[in-house]
Amino acid sequence: MRWTASDIPPRHGRSAVVTGTGGLGFEHALALARAGGDVIIAGRNPGSGAAAVARIVETVPDATVRFEKLDLASLSSVAEFAERLRTQCDSLDLLINNAGVMTPPRRLETEDGFELQLGANYLGHFALTARLMPLLRKGRDARVVSVSSVAARAGVIEFDDLNATKRYSPMRFYGQSKLACLMFALELQRRSEAAGWGVASIAAHPGVSRTNLLHNAPGRWSGTGLARSVLWFLFQPAWQGALPILFAATAPSARGGAYYGPDGMGEIRGFPAEATIPPQALDAETSARLWAVSETLADVSFGADPRVPPMAEGR
Repeated sequence: MRWTASDIPPRHGRSAVVTGTGGLGFEHALALARAGGDVIIAGRNPGSGAAAVARIVETVPDATVRFEKLDLASLSSVAEFAERLRTQCDSLDLLINNAGVMTPPRRLETEDGFELQLGANYLGHFALTARLMPLLRKGRDARVVSVSSVAARAGVIEFDDLNATKRYSPMRFYGQSKLACLMFALELQRRSEAAGWGVASIAAHPGVSRTNLLHNAPGRWSGTGLARSVLWFLFQPAWQGALPILFAATAPSARGGAYYGPDGMGEIRGFPAEATIPPQALDAETSARLWAVSETLADVSFGADPRVPPMAEGR
């Protein structure tokens, strides 16, 4: 049976943070609000955030939804957002790490000097999850859903050039950022299980969807932007692309440490099903190294690796 947003269990009294105000992020927030959830839409543009909230309330008049400013390309903004939430909320039940940028034609940097795709797609969400973990650990059956991409299949974690300072290729470093998101989701689940945090970490990808992602960064007149405009019929609608992420976020049968995507040919379109995890994402040694590097770069800590026993006293 095909799973759709109508299968989302009631979310009354359940809180959620969704990053991104348009495209998939909007669809996630709308579906959660329809199910009765308390939803915070987090994004960098207050105008877009207000418009998203207004559209949701127009569709769901009794929705509990609001906007909070968050710029994932700024670690200080991430810290400020998390601090505001800690003063406003006692717990958090769901975090959907969704927002992202795709293939800007030239190398751009975040406020902190990271290559934009690495910084906004991955490091910003890594830092956000770390800073919200105290609230998530108090949540009810809390989940963190990290959004990856079919581009992760070709991704490689280039430790000798994470920030693309030697040479920049838009798709290559987009693939790296989305592979990093997937590896983070799997490693977070391993650490949560080992430490008893009680937070499920799940990854998902939307296949290929009709959002503005291909227009916003590469540009409407780029090759990928033109493909999005002219070959629109090859892309599934945003509401459908959102389904694997919503399944990971809400379905009782979704498992921590799993990866979900569309069930059609090549996982490009369709309805939620388990996705194939690229072999490089299963490399535990590389995942642990990426985690350690990320904590240093993002200036956050989840605590000591619970799988590593402390050194014997006196050594």
